[in-house]
Amino acid sequence: MSKNLLITEKPSVAMEFAKVLKCNGNKSMGYIESENWIITWCVGHLVTMSYPEKYDENLKFWRLDTLPFMPKEYKYEVIPSVEKQFNIVKSLLLREDVGCIYVATDSGREGEYIYRLVENQIGLKEKQRKRVWIDSQTEEEIKRGIDEAKDLAEYDSLSNSAYLRAKEDYLIGINFSRLLSIIYGRRIAKDIGEEKISISVGRVMTCVLGMVVQREREIRNFVKTPYYKVIGEFGEENGSFKAEWKVSEESKLWESAKLYNESGFKKEDDAKEFINSLKDKNAVIMEVKKSKTKENAPLLFNLAEIQNESSKRFKIKPDETLEIIQNLYEKKLVTYPRTDARVLSSAVAKVITKNLNGLAKGFKDAEIQGYINKMVSQKYSTNILKTKYVNDSKITDHYAIIPTGQGFENYDSLPDLQKQIYKLIVKRFLCIFYPPAEYSKISVTLQVEKEQFLASGRVCEKQGYLEITKNDLSKKQVNKQENMQQEDESQEQSDLEVLKKLKKGQQINGINYEIKTSETTPPSRYNSGSMILAMENAGKLIEEEELREQIKGAGIGTSATRAEIMKKLERIGYILVNSKTQIITPTVKGEKIYDVIYNSMPDMLNPKLTASWEKGLDMVAKKEIEPNEFMNKLESYIYSKIDKLVVKR
Repeated sequence: MSKNLLITEKPSVAMEFAKVLKCNGNKSMGYIESENWIITWCVGHLVTMSYPEKYDENLKFWRLDTLPFMPKEYKYEVIPSVEKQFNIVKSLLLREDVGCIYVATDSGREGEYIYRLVENQIGLKEKQRKRVWIDSQTEEEIKRGIDEAKDLAEYDSLSNSAYLRAKEDYLIGINFSRLLSIIYGRRIAKDIGEEKISISVGRVMTCVLGMVVQREREIRNFVKTPYYKVIGEFGEENGSFKAEWKVSEESKLWESAKLYNESGFKKEDDAKEFINSLKDKNAVIMEVKKSKTKENAPLLFNLAEIQNESSKRFKIKPDETLEIIQNLYEKKLVTYPRTDARVLSSAVAKVITKNLNGLAKGFKDAEIQGYINKMVSQKYSTNILKTKYVNDSKITDHYAIIPTGQGFENYDSLPDLQKQIYKLIVKRFLCIFYPPAEYSKISVTLQVEKEQFLASGRVCEKQGYLEITKNDLSKKQVNKQENMQQEDESQEQSDLEVLKKLKKGQQINGINYEIKTSETTPPSRYNSGSMILAMENAGKLIEEEELREQIKGAGIGTSATRAEIMKKLERIGYILVNSKTQIITPTVKGEKIYDVIYNSMPDMLNPKLTASWEKGLDMVAKKEIEPNEFMNKLESYIYSKIDKLVVKR
């Protein structure tokens, strides 16, 4: 009788499949076998692309006359450190009693590539192969993944995209690193006082270096510009409020050269002169707008968002966050981490009460249980199908990161930081079932002669989901935020009470005018989390969540690779990441290399170009273009760049 062979990406994942399939045994042999199943594993990559010298020994030496290096057929080799496990996997794949192979490497492009490399290296043919695609490692999901496994051929386009990604990084890295090192290496080495240097170039890495250097130079060259705002205090015996002057078409200063912007003067003396012209003059209420606004909970976490949040909150690097969430995934506590989606599929949304019930029964945390109990007592709806949190069109491989409602037998043994990040994911998940926060707002426009002043007040009347998020900060942060918030809310509430009583056409006194000095501020440096967000959004650091979601589509790198790219830039000495603040700055070496690339092949620094290559890979995966079309464009690009630089030299 033939047996099924199942291959995972890691031994720990293999053990979870073994439990579900009741395949007991000692893993010391590199696999586990039962009557019907054999389960084995890779240990990450077992096979890699060969260096140029494996094609020709002369290519070991870096010379211009050997560029571009563009093999017609690519060579691959087993990684020496994992050769033993490769041979075990090979022997199992070739066993005559193996009838069907279940590929259960990570459900994504890189996981697909890890298995396909092994299969191609062996030259496996004529065996049935199925692909297991899962969103979590719960028993239920593993069973579903095996039961619904599709023919591996259905993932051939994803495999094509994976191979092309590797070839692209390989060709750009080898050709451009050698080219620029040969031409500029000695000069840079001399400039930074090193004996010799090689210039590392990468499709994504170089672009990220460019973003860091450009931001640093913007800050370095920034000159602060002061400007002066006019604030008026208006009111009567019943109370007063403050309003800010803003130029309007009726103003005597409309399009005046004295203004820095629509609400500020270039010179303090001009602001004083303006104030003097308004003294002892009454104001007239021109418009009173009252509104109630609602603010919905943010979308769920994808990998970039949780990496950014963890960087801000816990001051850890993105690769550390990924490692933690990968562990939570392997402990069955959360769903698949390497996802770009921030929404759920409609299929998952229909059965989301399973996750909620699992949390309610299994997660012994008083704070979380309090939020769940309130959901029950207030009868908050769990039907989220028609909300912004469910959107099948915004999901490619996996939906957002959410708690599975399982795996709590593993929770107590987790380090404290992992527990905190898990709770962060749980809270973000619970927020989507809570009502929106509700605010009352009043906006008032008044005129002194023909000069316009604006005032507004806003207070939160119902906390809604904010009840969950308000406790996310540290005690020190909470105390500081609460003090500031109490002051702000007290002032806003006071202003709001006065503003509520105002009526259109009413005349009020101008009590006092003052000058508020402001100044322009430089852009902020990237930190390790905000850089991940900027990479996800093709080089744009967009703070506003809704806008971030609207423009998302073609990022730099992928959720699986961005953290590693930053880690490499730090490792090779091109950037520094402050361990306490996570602020990123370029090194002297990094800036020198940036200058060389900027003067020789500046488009390598352009996030839009880098994102367009990633978009092309996505199009291959979706069968929108043929692999040959992508490869031809890539080769043409490399040929043209090398020709221009060699001629220029």
